[in-house]
Amino acid sequence: MAAGNKIVIAFDLYGTLLSTDSIVKQLGQHFSDSKAQSISTSWRRYQLEYTWRLNSMGQYISFSSITRNSLRHAVAEHGEKLEDAAIDELLKAYDSLPAFPDVDSTLSQLANRSDITAVVFSNGTQAMVTNSVRNSPDLSPHSAVFEQIVTVDEVRQFKPAPAVYAHLAQKMGKSPSSQMGDLWLVSGNPFDVSGARSCGMHAVWVDRGRRGWMDAAVPDLQPTAVVHDLNDILTVIQ
Repeated sequence: MAAGNKIVIAFDLYGTLLSTDSIVKQLGQHFSDSKAQSISTSWRRYQLEYTWRLNSMGQYISFSSITRNSLRHAVAEHGEKLEDAAIDELLKAYDSLPAFPDVDSTLSQLANRSDITAVVFSNGTQAMVTNSVRNSPDLSPHSAVFEQIVTVDEVRQFKPAPAVYAHLAQKMGKSPSSQMGDLWLVSGNPFDVSGARSCGMHAVWVDRGRRGWMDAAVPDLQPTAVVHDLNDILTVIQ
């Protein structure tokens, strides 16, 4: 679907709209509070690391499988085990993560902006992301705000591979060779912001922790803007 002259805002899902840290509560049903927190952190780290390693090796495994495999890795690293049924329940919980507190008001404002085309843009599979948008108690009331859900299924690569951002442009009816500057990424993940900027997109980094931009993989790649609250994107994106 072409976005025409509208502003296109592509929202990353996990870590930007939805809080992956909230899975600690479900992990706490199996482990102590401190171990649940540590496993949650490792799970997210390996989930992302696996995508980068697969990109480097020229291989592809679905994000749902990566999420399962990285959970097994994190649990084993902590000297623990989980039965398959428990893993299935945790993955089911991953499909209904709560949103960050600033998401509700931001999406409510976007619903009234006819000059903006908003999409979800994620490493997740189409089924996984669709389930998350529909089942998240905080995100589901705003699902109509998103005109599309764009995932990496067709590309079979993960962010920050250039092909992923080119795929987004094509889905938005934009030329990857000349119109990347018409697209805005909103993400809480620095690697995603750098990937978008390297392809010529605008990118807003959501720095809720107020830690400041520290990513130095490519020092010249900086966010177009930094916000501490998602509501502020409507001020910086013009």
